[in-house]
Amino acid sequence: RLKRTRLGLDDFESLKVIGRGAFGEVRLVQKKDTGHVYAMKILRKADMLEKEQVGHIRAERDILVQADSLWVVKMFYSFQDKQNLYLLMEFLPGGDMMTLLMKKDTLSEEEAQFYVAETVLAIDSIHQLGFIHRDIKPDNLLLDSKGHVKLSDFGLCTGLKKAHRTEFYRNLSHNLTNDFTSQNMNSKRKAETWKRNRRQLAFSTVGTPDYIAPEVFMQTGYNKLCDWWSLGVIMYEMLIGYPPFCSETPQETYKKVMNWKETLIFPPEVPISDRAKHLILRLEPHLTSPVVIKHLILRLEPHLYSSNTSSSG
Repeated sequence: RLKRTRLGLDDFESLKVIGRGAFGEVRLVQKKDTGHVYAMKILRKADMLEKEQVGHIRAERDILVQADSLWVVKMFYSFQDKQNLYLLMEFLPGGDMMTLLMKKDTLSEEEAQFYVAETVLAIDSIHQLGFIHRDIKPDNLLLDSKGHVKLSDFGLCTGLKKAHRTEFYRNLSHNLTNDFTSQNMNSKRKAETWKRNRRQLAFSTVGTPDYIAPEVFMQTGYNKLCDWWSLGVIMYEMLIGYPPFCSETPQETYKKVMNWKETLIFPPEVPISDRAKHLILRLEPHLTSPVVIKHLILRLEPHLYSSNTSSSG
């Protein structure tokens, strides 16, 4: 459970910066009185687009941290000052899925099966609590020392990033650079371009719309199926080397996502099995149902205990 003791920055020694994002950074810190090591997420209040969201974020976070789920990054303390919100989380030395995917060209289907299986169970566990994550992406899939998946950033991005808003794309200039497909890139060059731009996207306050379901953009009502859409996009990226709708600009990506029935294409030069293609398509919310997902969970669960691919490499 979240500890309510009164703490401040002086109670922790900063060891090093281990991550940076749009709204702040993550530091490896040590609590001075106990010697325990944590990941301290520092969120700059001034950079959050809607200040009134901070209270909502903290309330949602408090509920989730009390769930004590195997699949959720644990939070131990939180405090704030005039500038920042500080969240003390468990430190996961395996890094995140974004970094793993940037290191490797693609994952084998066996490796992808392991990570997808764990992420299915992680997403299902938060849905069982009555929550929708809304921002499932490789940056938010953290890996422990043995390579097992844990979800992070519950509610911390919801409503804060322009990337979730249709009007952001409508209001932007139409002077766009050509998207990837118009340059006739092969899959290898597309993957190289994506990886070159990827970390910059993670730092952007706009974020990347690549993993966001169409109905979240439309804001006409969505349900937990939007999280399964995001997992389908991630599985595609694991096997192909880049997400299915990636483009030179967020606006072009948005257009592709909204027109996904025409733009979701498997490049013929990247060999993946029909079974893998079928699973990616089943994760699109327009083609799935809670019954299908439950069947998927039951089918994938045994792989957690039989797979020896539980390493982040």
